[in-house]
Amino acid sequence: MSRLSFERILENNLVKSFIFYSIFRAFYGAGILLFTWLFTSKTDYPLWVSLIFLVLSMIFSRVLLKLIKRMKNSDNQEK
Repeated sequence: MSRLSFERILENNLVKSFIFYSIFRAFYGAGILLFTWLFTSKTDYPLWVSLIFLVLSMIFSRVLLKLIKRMKNSDNQEK
């Protein structure tokens, strides 16, 4: 694949969104799993508390990502 076609692929908005989403989910997911593991192993709370936390974090991450995308789109419209 030539360098020009690779750059054209990276300029595609769908590819940019996918890369951003992947990076966001990787870091956010790793942080949530680390926190849940520490919370489960270091406290005496039952396991279902950690499971509820994981479900709520999935919902929160979707809301947060939509908010970030909305802010990004409003910044692009102002330019």
